[in-house]
Amino acid sequence: MTSADPARLGPLTAWAAEQYGLAPDALRLTLAAGDASFRRYYRLTLPDGATRILMDAPPAQEDSRPFLAIATDWLAAGLPVPRVHHADLDMGFLALDDLGDTPLQNSFTSRKATLDGFDKAITLIHELQAKAPKDALPIYDAALLTRELELFPEWCLDGLLGIASPPGWTTLVTQLVDSALEQPRFVVHRDFDAMNLMLEDDALVLIDFQDAVAGPLTYDFISLTRGRYRRFDATTLHHWQAAFRESAIVDGRLDPAIDAERFHFWCDAMAAQRSLKVLGIFCRLTLRDGKAGYLARLPHFLAHLDDSLAPWPAFVDLRHWLHSTFTPALEEALASRSIEAPASEVMTQEATA
Repeated sequence: MTSADPARLGPLTAWAAEQYGLAPDALRLTLAAGDASFRRYYRLTLPDGATRILMDAPPAQEDSRPFLAIATDWLAAGLPVPRVHHADLDMGFLALDDLGDTPLQNSFTSRKATLDGFDKAITLIHELQAKAPKDALPIYDAALLTRELELFPEWCLDGLLGIASPPGWTTLVTQLVDSALEQPRFVVHRDFDAMNLMLEDDALVLIDFQDAVAGPLTYDFISLTRGRYRRFDATTLHHWQAAFRESAIVDGRLDPAIDAERFHFWCDAMAAQRSLKVLGIFCRLTLRDGKAGYLARLPHFLAHLDDSLAPWPAFVDLRHWLHSTFTPALEEALASRSIEAPASEVMTQEATA
């Protein structure tokens, strides 16, 4: 777990004591979590036993204004998000509802529980897109989509592996960006993952939404179903995709003229974009930020990438490069660091029958 930062823990304690009208020694703070950013989270226990989560977001590295603005807007829209009780943006301190310690991921004790949990999370995506206001959010435009894709050659290919970009890289970037931009635009959480959905009284609550943008219809759906810890077979993915498309048509979020084949391509192109982005981000977190554990996840996202490319003849050359050049280079790099990646188990719908 991320360790506490002594230089900020004292000021955070003093700030919390002031908000609640107590002496600092009357408070108890325990480190609750850290994440891939510079943020840390502490559980504050008050003398009466009530608890809050204190977010410590150093202003030099983290801007908490988007988090506060989005939390306020989404709460007003009736979406499940933690309430912000106190905030000091200059110091980077916020006091939030304590949602407990059970992200959706931790409830996946069986295949059935996993699939049921994903169904519930997909329902929340529909609710988010229907209710969340998007006008004040940054647009997930071509510049941002391209900048994310370029993390792959910069940090993964050059930074980690020392190999060149695949043939046709520029054409691929254009194709993936164009596919994203032709989709209807809705609010995108941008890291809609089972670890960012907290279970509270059997309901899901959204967290870690400070990077939300207005962007492609399928992005959060792909972020969830092809995310960090689960990989599903094509039948399960197609079942979810068909149901998502139908719900979006019924709700008026998607033109029924977008047929199943086109929607399938949107999903796979979005999955390819996100997988390439994540491969780059995980290498950057390792090489630039010194964070451990991310390289072991690279083969999992490589599998997601290969799954997304496999159905489409337009991606045959890239898949050949992945198998002949990228995969051996990645395996060698991980072996040289004595990193053993966990197996990427493919979960099937039939396994729950």
